[in-house]
Amino acid sequence: MSLHSILDPLTIIKTLGLLGVVVITFVESGLFFGFFLPGDSLLFTAGFLASQGFISIWWLLVLCFIAAVAGDNIGYYFGRKTGPMIFKREDSLFFHKKHIERANLFYQKHGKKTIFFARFIPIIRTFVPIVAGIANMEYKTFMRYNLIGGFTWTWGMLGMGYILGNLIPNVEKYLTPIILTIIAISFLPAIIEFFRQRKG
Repeated sequence: MSLHSILDPLTIIKTLGLLGVVVITFVESGLFFGFFLPGDSLLFTAGFLASQGFISIWWLLVLCFIAAVAGDNIGYYFGRKTGPMIFKREDSLFFHKKHIERANLFYQKHGKKTIFFARFIPIIRTFVPIVAGIANMEYKTFMRYNLIGGFTWTWGMLGMGYILGNLIPNVEKYLTPIILTIIAISFLPAIIEFFRQRKG
């Protein structure tokens, strides 16, 4: 698969099916090299295709929730193991220090609630579990917000795609503009936060 195929939700689902959605949800949730993968748009598109009978909505709801929570757990334990040394790591193709630093600032500002809020912000959500591990957040607290955030994010995005797919006639004609709108909206909080930091 080309890079374009890996980043295109429709291609991912039609090529790799349920397994592809679950694996990418897992990787994008907490493994630092998964920050560039689609998250919101992938879940929305999967929900939409489920409404058309292409894939099971119930398997999606259960397995994507588990994958999101498990991905965050891996990120958390990675952060606990590496500690602050990760801030000294050199940039590479799959790791950019600025992302972990941005996630750290977000964590310092919002505290434990970051685990929930970050679910809805691309890139930030990949690195926040790692930062929580570095900060030695109590695992019980981390897991509570992880479960709530993982459930809200996966079921919300999948449900939105599924409901729109059932409600709007010929919605497939508008799928690409809808996906692009979701991507733009999901990046909006990160853009606002970036300009706030620059202004401050």
